[in-house]
Amino acid sequence: MPQADNRSSYNFIDLFAGAGGLSEGFLQAGFRPVAHVEMNKHAAETLETRSAYHYLKNTGDLTLYKEYLSGKIVRDEFIKRLPTTITKTVINETLSDETLPSVFKTIDDIMKMRGFGKIDVIVGGPPCQAYSFVGRAQSSHMETPMKDDPRNYLYKLYARFLEKYQPRMFAFENVTGIESAQGGTIWKDLQMCLKNVGYEIECREQNAQNFGVLQSRRRIIIVGWLKNSDLAYPDFVEKKSDAVVNDLFTDLPKLLPGESNNTYSKEKPSRYVTETGIRTKDDVLTLQNCRPNIERDIKIYEKVIALWGDGHKRLNYNDLPEELKTHKNRHSFIDRFKIVEGDEHFCHTILAHLSKDGHYFIHPDINQHRSITVREAARIQSFPDSYYFEGSRTSQFVQIGNAVPPLMARGIADGILAQLHGEDADGKQ
Repeated sequence: MPQADNRSSYNFIDLFAGAGGLSEGFLQAGFRPVAHVEMNKHAAETLETRSAYHYLKNTGDLTLYKEYLSGKIVRDEFIKRLPTTITKTVINETLSDETLPSVFKTIDDIMKMRGFGKIDVIVGGPPCQAYSFVGRAQSSHMETPMKDDPRNYLYKLYARFLEKYQPRMFAFENVTGIESAQGGTIWKDLQMCLKNVGYEIECREQNAQNFGVLQSRRRIIIVGWLKNSDLAYPDFVEKKSDAVVNDLFTDLPKLLPGESNNTYSKEKPSRYVTETGIRTKDDVLTLQNCRPNIERDIKIYEKVIALWGDGHKRLNYNDLPEELKTHKNRHSFIDRFKIVEGDEHFCHTILAHLSKDGHYFIHPDINQHRSITVREAARIQSFPDSYYFEGSRTSQFVQIGNAVPPLMARGIADGILAQLHGEDADGKQ
């Protein structure tokens, strides 16, 4: 999908921004970022790097960015050669009652410096592990049970931003498990909290595959708008693609476990990859490196891929030969080895667990018999190839797995933009 023109004069703040999937969609829709607030150091650095990309792209010269991606200059030199106003929009801070005043001051200073008199939209969603079904299933094995996790109540800090800045609309994203966390009490309190600071809200489940992403990813998207306004929950335009997941991989170099190759293959990129803007003629390939695998895992991967090729069958862990079994638990997680469904129109949800091992995300090519790379995971999430993730490979996988797919974010942004345009047009009549 090509970049939008600069038709929008609307701005936004991204809270709990992660690697910036939501921000990317709003930027592509023409919104201007005021600030991105993120506690994780590597994710904040990713946001800085992406902010630099958009600045350099707008100047019409990506030379400096390409020098950084190709390793000709180190990150410190790269950042040093950018205007400080570009990286200052990223606030690397953990949100809490104690830090809120200083974060507010930083945002107020940015608004004053850039001439923003008001905030139009706030987006974001607090870390979702405390709400997720998987997180709750693992809670009994953790030192701090999920019910006592302070992340359960970060929505109250989100509401503080709404109360202070009174944006015309907001978009709050989270996992579907938020509705049933702690017997539904958090969900009820969250909605009341958002309404009490001056907003009408509506909550709907959305799936990334309906926004053109080649992945099934169910999320709750709460949209709010100021009371007594003519705004409403957008009717997001459904975008279905006839592409299959393998179309994401055709122009990427083939790798064996442990190999790395950041040169595009000679294969022509698929129509899906070019039409969505995932790959452009200006891109430098990065992060196409994969984990090493021991021989036992390779044998299991080959079995998983072969079974899928034989009528889309799935591997049951208990059906493996004994010499390939290492887990004592034979009752739960029996699907712990899973292929990325290359010949389907969408694959299963990319998760941050990809940072721990790749068993649940096996590449569909039996000749490669490995788990997916960082770049392949990013493409499944619809991140452009120009998007560079900072930190270790482990951190990169976490950032990608936790992100809102940019194509989904773009659809949400377009819907909100249409609402704002519509109200403004009515007001001028």
